[in-house]
Amino acid sequence: MTWEPQEGPQTAFVKSEVFEVVYGGARGGGKTDAALGDFLRHAEDYGPAARGLLVRRQRVALEPTIARARKIYRPAGAKWAEAKSRFEWPNGAVLYFRYLDNDADADLYQGHDYSRVYVEELTQFPSPAPVDKLKATLRSALGAPCGFRATCNPGGPGHNWVKTRYIDPGPWRTIIEPFRNPFDGSTASLTRKFIPARLADNPKLLANDPGYIPRLQQSGSAELVRAWLEGDWNVIQGAFFDKWSNRNIVAPFAIPHDWLRIRAFDWGYAAPFSVGWWAVVPEAVRLPGVRLPRGALVRYREWYGTSGRPGEGARMEAEAVARGILDREAGEKIGYPVADPSIFSEDGGPSLAERMRRCGVMFRRADNTRVGRAGALSGWDQMRARIAGTEEGPMLVVFDTCRDFIRTVPVLQHDRMRLEDLDTTAEDHIADETRYACLTRPLLPKPEPEPAALTADQRWERDWGPRRRAVESWKVI
Repeated sequence: MTWEPQEGPQTAFVKSEVFEVVYGGARGGGKTDAALGDFLRHAEDYGPAARGLLVRRQRVALEPTIARARKIYRPAGAKWAEAKSRFEWPNGAVLYFRYLDNDADADLYQGHDYSRVYVEELTQFPSPAPVDKLKATLRSALGAPCGFRATCNPGGPGHNWVKTRYIDPGPWRTIIEPFRNPFDGSTASLTRKFIPARLADNPKLLANDPGYIPRLQQSGSAELVRAWLEGDWNVIQGAFFDKWSNRNIVAPFAIPHDWLRIRAFDWGYAAPFSVGWWAVVPEAVRLPGVRLPRGALVRYREWYGTSGRPGEGARMEAEAVARGILDREAGEKIGYPVADPSIFSEDGGPSLAERMRRCGVMFRRADNTRVGRAGALSGWDQMRARIAGTEEGPMLVVFDTCRDFIRTVPVLQHDRMRLEDLDTTAEDHIADETRYACLTRPLLPKPEPEPAALTADQRWERDWGPRRRAVESWKVI
């Protein structure tokens, strides 16, 4: 072998027999070497049966990975075939290098077969859909063990789903996921594991480049540096709602009966739907640790319609959603129900809004403004302003029981092509529903105070003062 893993997580990564292994955390933890080294061992062990695919989100990001692969693979006899974008071993093993710029690119791999699939920088993928499609290519007619391997850092548009699927269950823990065969009813299971990466796990880098840590510390905000150095997945770098903080989360309390209540709804069938119940604070109130100004919105209940898989809806009919809403708000008086305007469209039959009305759930058409000419009254500006709040306190808070809001909204990222909008490929359903609620009670800018009437001397100073000072500054030559 021309390459050996360093003791610790790198060794655990290349020796793991778990089907799906994600190695992530701090920058400089040796993750790329681990992925390349894993296939080197796989190629040596299984020869022509070893067929690998390594992908990244963008083509330019592949260049440093290919450069590092040359140093690791060439001493083992592997050659880089530029035309086919792959390394070829004398024993018949091959490793392809590709990129998935668009999620639909994953469809191009139908019919391919690989014994190893590697995804570098997993958090750069806003949705798990293209990554999951690649797993369908993992099959080997020659009997090589198949496995999915990925590396990642905190942050990026896919931070949320990666954290939910791999990090939250706990490091080093092997998760067993059962599946049922629809043809014969038999069951099988796949396993997955998350291995945390720390900079201290790569002593070769620290020994060969002692200036690496100071350069990282100079590369960004304190939050970003902490994520890079420590692999902190609770850091939100580049968030769309960058003013979000712990003061926007409150412990549940009894909502008084006389507070106006709002129900906001964002429809989804294949994608998740979101229902949020909000209360409007009529007069300033003090809670433990926070003061809520008059007009603040309080999210006291939520219902997120998901199958449990990131970005996948519960596939419930409109009538079933309506019945679920009625069950959850029994005994409450909803003063202002608003919903996604799309549910009011009619396409050869009654609209979704009409079907839900027949079940006893009423909605008004929500203001769907995101950005643009509305200026300060645009939806995202309103939501940002409420999250930031005033000196008196936040204008938007959520109960700590609203876990799907807390899980999805704070980590939403900017759209790469339109920075004033958020990335709609992420889980933005709760954010849309919250935007509808905010626009029912828009925050208006305070009017400028009327200028006081000027005295005669003040008017003279305003009109003639600058000229007089200019004349006095002339010099006689």
